[in-house]
Amino acid sequence: MTGDTGFKGSWLAIWLNALGAEVIGYALAPKTDRDNYVICGVEQKITHIDNDIRDYKTFKSVLKKYEPEIVFHLAAQALVIESYASPIETYTSNIMGTVNVLEAIRESKKVKAAVIITTDKCYENKNYVYDYRENDRLGGNDPYSASKAACELLINSYMKSFFSTNGTANIASTRAGNVIGGGDWSKYRIVPDCMRAFENNKPVSIRNPESTRPWQHVLEPLSGYLLLGAGLLNNGKKYQGPWNFGPHHKNIVSVKKMVEAIISKVGKGTMEINSNSDQPYESIRLSLDTTKAMNLLKWEPKLAFSEMTQFTVDEYQINGLQLDEIYQQRLDHIEYYSSK
Repeated sequence: MTGDTGFKGSWLAIWLNALGAEVIGYALAPKTDRDNYVICGVEQKITHIDNDIRDYKTFKSVLKKYEPEIVFHLAAQALVIESYASPIETYTSNIMGTVNVLEAIRESKKVKAAVIITTDKCYENKNYVYDYRENDRLGGNDPYSASKAACELLINSYMKSFFSTNGTANIASTRAGNVIGGGDWSKYRIVPDCMRAFENNKPVSIRNPESTRPWQHVLEPLSGYLLLGAGLLNNGKKYQGPWNFGPHHKNIVSVKKMVEAIISKVGKGTMEINSNSDQPYESIRLSLDTTKAMNLLKWEPKLAFSEMTQFTVDEYQINGLQLDEIYQQRLDHIEYYSSK
């Protein structure tokens, strides 16, 4: 898997390891010593190669050396606001990184399946009330969203050009919403922003309080990725193509309501509205239609809003815990989720 040091990637590495998989991670070093990958000691559980996904030659050699059956591609520049500051890095990491993964898979004789993670922001978002379906128009106003829409186009191109016949790898892309959970300390994400503000006894600054987001705990889309990966391995071309993984409609709430819920679970904190008119554009509303995943994969979101926020707060409140205790907490949450 690529991006194992990232937020979703580290959680996926933990889950795969718990399932008995031999996990080979390929990614840049974690950004902080509080990232989920670090505080859980994930590096001790898997094999990790520290390198840039834009280095095609090295990535290709890793696939040749370890001969994986399945590839999960999560490595990316994953922040909308950061993409305004670093558009070249965003486009090269996301687009050429994905090209490198697909090309290395094409050259491999061992890879049977690949799950390529993009984002729900790949859709041309008109702030419609209806849920976006997998066949809706792609687009992107910001560099991040545009880069992921481009990824979807190139994934489709590779599927039709190189992965359409029996005997070739089975390829799918996934589009998920605003994912929350412990160990995410990225900038410009509301839950990490809350936790940093609480630590410093400052109010949480909110850019767009009434904007709604398809909030989901990290385990929700990851369960979909795993089901999809299994489907690709076991049922060939049937599961190729794009897939949405989004939350219950009750979990599609405003930024303000999410912050209020986090404050309530933590037991402290305040918020303030950032009225800066120069802030970059962000969409007002976005939600996904998950009918395809629910009908064909028998996947569905499991966590209620209260469970999702409580899981998240518990995963941040880990002061005094050792690496193995934090890792076990993650395993306990995975076990609880899997049993629902």
